[in-house]
Amino acid sequence: MAKTKGASKKQQNRGIDFKKIKRKIGRKLPPPKNTTNTEIKSKAIVLPEQSVVSEKAGLALSKKGLTLKELLQHTSHHNAKVRKDALMGMKDLFLKHPEEIKLHRYAVIEKLRERISDDDKTVRENLYQLLKSVILPGCKEDNQGPVISLMMAYIFNAMTHLAIDIRLMAFKFFDLAVEYHPPLFFSYAEKILQNYEDILQKNQFYLEDRGKLKNVLAGLVRCLLLLPSSKEVNLLAKNVPEQKILQAFEHDVPTVFAEYSVIIKKLKNLVPVLVNCFQDFLPVIHDSLDAQSFDCMLNILRSLDHAVKFFIHGVQQGHPEPPPVDQSFSSVLLKKLLVVFPLSPMHHLSEKDDDRYVILNIAITEIFMHLSEWICPPAVLFEKFLTFVEYVLVEKSCSNVRSGKAVREKQISTLIPFIPKLVSRVIGNWKNRLLQAFTKTFQDCSPESSVKLACLAAIEEIIISQEDLLCTDVNDLGQFDYKITLVRELPKLLVLLGNRHPSSSKVVLHLLLRLGQRSLLYDDMQGLLKEFYSTDQDKGNICYGPFLRLARDSQELSICCLYYLSQLDSTLLKSIASCCLCQELDPFMLFRIIEVLHSTYKAGHIQISDHINFLITLASRYKVCPGRFRMISPFASNFGSIAYR
Repeated sequence: MAKTKGASKKQQNRGIDFKKIKRKIGRKLPPPKNTTNTEIKSKAIVLPEQSVVSEKAGLALSKKGLTLKELLQHTSHHNAKVRKDALMGMKDLFLKHPEEIKLHRYAVIEKLRERISDDDKTVRENLYQLLKSVILPGCKEDNQGPVISLMMAYIFNAMTHLAIDIRLMAFKFFDLAVEYHPPLFFSYAEKILQNYEDILQKNQFYLEDRGKLKNVLAGLVRCLLLLPSSKEVNLLAKNVPEQKILQAFEHDVPTVFAEYSVIIKKLKNLVPVLVNCFQDFLPVIHDSLDAQSFDCMLNILRSLDHAVKFFIHGVQQGHPEPPPVDQSFSSVLLKKLLVVFPLSPMHHLSEKDDDRYVILNIAITEIFMHLSEWICPPAVLFEKFLTFVEYVLVEKSCSNVRSGKAVREKQISTLIPFIPKLVSRVIGNWKNRLLQAFTKTFQDCSPESSVKLACLAAIEEIIISQEDLLCTDVNDLGQFDYKITLVRELPKLLVLLGNRHPSSSKVVLHLLLRLGQRSLLYDDMQGLLKEFYSTDQDKGNICYGPFLRLARDSQELSICCLYYLSQLDSTLLKSIASCCLCQELDPFMLFRIIEVLHSTYKAGHIQISDHINFLITLASRYKVCPGRFRMISPFASNFGSIAYR
């Protein structure tokens, strides 16, 4: 089809769509016409002062620059992380500025106590650590009663919370409060014992989280440990001095301790609950005793022991409202607790696991020993405990009881105080068996161990306090042999201790002096006592014993013991004379030795020839110048004044 005339004319009138620009080589291209200018021009704004900085000038700040007021406000934030960070910031602030704790302790406690029942676990834990490591130690020098009393209402409120975790954590807070202010327990004894009874009856968490139960029981042990016993000071009888506190806190601080009868009533309800709690762990014993279960069982037994001792204390002190011999109370312990003794595994365990059973059995034995002062236990049960005590003391091999050396050193000292009472109560062969086991323990333990000190206290009670009981049966010479053996071990121990353990040496010397006052020292001990003072070696050398290096009071005790020997031999006097001639001896002690030996001579315990030889030995070494010095001594007129050459 041929093109029309109009179409060709239209094409001729159309212009060029894109005009091509010819560029010369080497020339710079011009910028495009549609380019956007991105250049920014600005000027600095100078402010003379910022209000936020001026408000915080001179204030204590945390790492994030927050003041104490801001941190306290953040503890009430709806976000748990913000509350936790606020507690961490307060810890940092108080560590950098300790004076802030004393200045604002009441305001801080009033705000932080709201977090005791916080829904978030990490917030509660951080609050506990903040109080334990920073706030309460920082207020230790001040009266902590008003500070801690501010938290008590919130702690008791948390103990009745619906969430079990918050309830258990509340007992940790109370344990911390009692640690820093022990009289707090007596102020709230009735309420706190009731709360312990309630939480221990809720046994749904026993097998779920034993770590939390361990914390609850540890707090109960701390509280019951404050109760008076026959060997402790009666805290209830003490007059607590009235402390000056702010008027605003008077209603929060009880000023009167709980009555004795109230505590007794609560303990009678608490003891069966503890026994039932202990029985819940018995199935675990036959399989494997893990660490947390062991700690829980041990704390239960310790709580029961403190409760029993408190009952016995009330009877012995003749309290106006002493607890009667409650058959239900004693029957619970006899039928449900003591009947399972001794605890033993079904199969062989490692030494560490086996030691745990020994520790638990020792704890049950303590309860039995204290309870036996109140009631008369069955003979079969009594003999079972006697057998266990004997096994532990002599470390006999037994299928049920195998005590290692570590347990012996740490735990045997708890059984030693019961030996004197057991020796006085048992009759027949058991008296000799206990004395034999005790003597072997005393001979085998190391001189510096705590077991040795416990044995020394028991020896004093066995030999001195119960001397008449040991002499009742003149036909039984075995008891006297053990007594002689124990007494003769004391000089050996004195030499072994040397001057490395002066406190232990002083205890031994005290015991020797008391034995001498009861005419229980034997002349054949002088050979060992000679090593305590000095001994002669080859070529005329003298080896001085521990006597010269002990304190003056210990030297005084050792010299006084010499008076009670029936006959001092010449070798012991020579050993003492060598010490007198030593330059290290205090001149006061030199005159004291002369005084005591002269009194011993007048009592007829030193022969005149030995006494004269002793004095001549001293006179030959020192220059004796009558009237030259005025000595404060009753023998100055007899021997003149002594001066070194």
